[in-house]
Amino acid sequence: MDERELFSAESVRRQLPDDDTLYDLASLFKMFGDPTRAKILSCLQLRDMYVGELAETLKMTDSAVSHQLRVLRGAKLVKGVKEGKEVRYSLDDDHVTKIMEYGLTHVNEGK
Repeated sequence: MDERELFSAESVRRQLPDDDTLYDLASLFKMFGDPTRAKILSCLQLRDMYVGELAETLKMTDSAVSHQLRVLRGAKLVKGVKEGKEVRYSLDDDHVTKIMEYGLTHVNEGK
């Protein structure tokens, strides 16, 4: 390897995010790797919903939807607002909306 290649590789290496940050990024993307979670996120991209509405829409049990929502909340992808005895879920912020939009654009390219 010549000096120019070594400098270039070293320069790139210094600009990389640290390992913990890359681990967190990989963990975030794993959340999108589950089709059920992707469906829930897609529903919430359209509008805020309650567990029962998500369960009915996705033909799942309330318990199964609640489990996935807990995982998504833990990853800060969705948030819930208590309204009486129920919780209304939405995407956590605009970043999640953008990730969904970019992801869908990417997978639909060339279709």
